Amino acid sequence: MTTGFSDSKHLEAENRAVLGRFFEARPMLIGMALAGHVIPGMHRNLVLHAGPPVKWANMVPAMRSAVMGALVYEGLAGTIEEAAALVESGAISFAPAHDHNAAGAMTGIITASMPVFIAEENTSGIRAYVTVNEGLGKVLRYGANDACVIERLRWIRDEFYPLLNQALALTGPLDLKKMVAEALRRGDEAHNRNKSATSQFFRDITPSMLATRAPHEKLEAALGFIARNDHFFLSLSIAHAKATSLYAEALGAGSAVTVMAGNGVEVGIRVGRLGGTWFTAPARVADIKLFPGHTIDEATPTMGDSYITESIGLGAFALAAAPAIASFIGGSVNDLLARSEAMRRITLAEHPDFVIPALDFRGVPCAIDVRKVVETGIVPLINTGIASNKPGVGQIGAGIQQIPLECFQKAAAALEI
Repeated sequence: MTTGFSDSKHLEAENRAVLGRFFEARPMLIGMALAGHVIPGMHRNLVLHAGPPVKWANMVPAMRSAVMGALVYEGLAGTIEEAAALVESGAISFAPAHDHNAAGAMTGIITASMPVFIAEENTSGIRAYVTVNEGLGKVLRYGANDACVIERLRWIRDEFYPLLNQALALTGPLDLKKMVAEALRRGDEAHNRNKSATSQFFRDITPSMLATRAPHEKLEAALGFIARNDHFFLSLSIAHAKATSLYAEALGAGSAVTVMAGNGVEVGIRVGRLGGTWFTAPARVADIKLFPGHTIDEATPTMGDSYITESIGLGAFALAAAPAIASFIGGSVNDLLARSEAMRRITLAEHPDFVIPALDFRGVPCAIDVRKVVETGIVPLINTGIASNKPGVGQIGAGIQQIPLECFQKAAAALEI
């Protein structure tokens, strides 16, 4: 494949343009809608999933379980068994969420009647779509699919979403970039730790929620759902990162990574100049901290779209901003600093707006350069949760994992650099 990159000055110019887009992107939360009404190409029998393409027969147990639960939620099947039979019949199509301007944590399952947040990049109008975070424990994104999980999803659609969307209409567009920048100053890394950002969102949305004059019990349930879920903002962080990466990817230029994601079977990346092409390698289990009562042989390998946050300099690239996360993902505070600093060797620049107070307001390392990864052998780190490989169990741990070097070697070969 010829890309015209023999001239290094040409590539450097492209990377400067890409960096400009990473820095100037300003995604705004403009509202919500049902996925089938707004996600490009979405239809009732399509299920979007995390990571690069994967067939039903090859899906890990957590993803298969989430798919079956989602089909019951949609009313396309009455039971989990009926859902499995429906998929086996060939009636259901699958596609990566990233291929449809969307993204989702862990299994990343999105179906037509799921409510999604809409993040719009302020300059270009490019939009990204992400589902509502359900909280921790037994949730669909970790492969749980019992009656309680389905009931919660339907409550989110039928009760929570209409109220929150009404409140967002009263609030007006919310500047997600500004919220992420402030969260970094307050101890989040905007991936596995979102406590500050969730608190910010709660503060900003509560007056408008009250202004809807909804019945007290509905307001109490909705506000309580946000307040009790420290990961609520994760969906908005993913939406912000996805809209930013789409804005950069739209240039079709440069050697910077625009997507990193996993489906439990493979991990894949996309690179600016190569558009929607996936470069994949086998998914693995790496440095994780398991919850009590679980063992490493239960862990699902790298899975999720939330690593889009690392693609723009957040998550594991901003660990120095979130020392308290060490208790959740393992390691010491010094380990966090060292991991974050190592990422500077494989990125194009420091982000001028995403700064870390503990590092004298130095910017996070931003824009992973395929060339630098291959040259140094240093691979990007990602923060992640860990799903059980036993259907219906849910999350069993969290930690740090690595994107395989092979992904970057394949991309570099395609770029002929």
